[in-house]
Amino acid sequence: MKGNLSKKKVEELRKRLVRKPELVWDVLGPGEKKKVFEFAERYKAFLDSAKTEREAVRLIEVFAKKKGFKDITRARGGRRFYKINRNKNIVLAVVGKKPLISGVNLIASHIDSPRLDLKQNPLYEEVDLAFLKTHYYGGIKKYQWLARPLAVHGKVIKKDGSHLDLDVGESDHDPVFTIADLLPHLARKVQTEKKVSEAFEGEKLNVLVGSVPIGDDETKERFKLAVLQYLFDTYGIVEEDLVSSEIEIVPAGKARDVGWDRSLIGAYGQDDRVCAYAALEAVGELKTTETTAVAFFIDKEEIGSDGSTGAKSRFLEDFVADLFEVTGEQPSGSALRSCLMSSGALSADVTGALDPDYQDVHEKRNAARIGYGVCITKFTGSRGKYGSSDANAEYMAQIRKLFNENRVVWQTGELGKVDEGGGGTIARFLAIYGMEVVDCGTPLLSMHSPFEIASKADTYMTYKGYSAFFNT
Repeated sequence: MKGNLSKKKVEELRKRLVRKPELVWDVLGPGEKKKVFEFAERYKAFLDSAKTEREAVRLIEVFAKKKGFKDITRARGGRRFYKINRNKNIVLAVVGKKPLISGVNLIASHIDSPRLDLKQNPLYEEVDLAFLKTHYYGGIKKYQWLARPLAVHGKVIKKDGSHLDLDVGESDHDPVFTIADLLPHLARKVQTEKKVSEAFEGEKLNVLVGSVPIGDDETKERFKLAVLQYLFDTYGIVEEDLVSSEIEIVPAGKARDVGWDRSLIGAYGQDDRVCAYAALEAVGELKTTETTAVAFFIDKEEIGSDGSTGAKSRFLEDFVADLFEVTGEQPSGSALRSCLMSSGALSADVTGALDPDYQDVHEKRNAARIGYGVCITKFTGSRGKYGSSDANAEYMAQIRKLFNENRVVWQTGELGKVDEGGGGTIARFLAIYGMEVVDCGTPLLSMHSPFEIASKADTYMTYKGYSAFFNT
């Protein structure tokens, strides 16, 4: 091989052979830059109104109806359908020209996020203050939830069977709640000198909710009783109603632009509602398609995908069987298996972006970066790819070709150095059906924190990649 090539020849060779990651902002035209910021505004509005999985399902259903989707359990004819599972899952489909048995194009994202859940007997008083006890949901750094404004969202089923939706702490006129932290002057032994994992205890994530008593100093638990009186007078709730409730404690406040250039979005719940919203817009704009497009929004991913609303449930199979019936195709077990085996899927989930201050936990050559587009993650898992479906070369080639042909700016990534950490997604539960699947989503900074950071450019490229996938 010649080693004395001219500079021009060397550059030509580099351009032809070496893959150079593209910064999205460098390749966008003026018209598309405007679309990036317009998409971000719609996405931020979704984040503000979808802080729980139930709220996300309600919003997605409203969106679906506006786009002409019909409830498949009541539909007669048409090609756009949706179905809801226990108000925590929803799936949308645009029926394509090809028969269902030939497979579908599936994008699956999750709409639950790390948070604090109330225990079933949460209300108590201590040292003349009223609190709610919590059990954290998903992977959190506990200290990040202290000394910050919190909101209460959730569902209460009262003793008379009536339903109540709670949403307190988001309006400027609402109170907020908080978990008190210990002042630094007293924290040396109980916090500062301990490991972070030991300094902040899950049982001390107790939410402060009141300090005015009822009755006199002989009244038993009068601070707790005062809160119960408020709940009854305001919502008709008695303490036993909390047993049949799902109440989530989430960060209070709206999604915000970050940076003077407003190029970033800071908000709670971007894992994984950034991918969910991108998939929603992508499926909503479809008019006709060759292959049936399915957007699947699921619950329980952050705690292992178990339960009747998680990815391990049979809801996807149930919906595909409904599609066979409504389109007049034979809904046999064999046909259903053939459909799923022949399908291609994107496990639409975020990944951790290269953090400039903690570069040592990443392998920089294989880390996703903010601003470099949607990230394709061939494998997840940990300790030797354990718990990963690990996409094959053929499917990676297919997605790469698709994105390149549609001018989607993309990158590859993995979650940290080998043996440094890792994590799982729903890809392995989709792969059980035999379908091709790869993880594909938006890189985030401060992932799993109460204020995650995404690039507007990356969120737009995520949507653009999903659109291309649905249109194949």
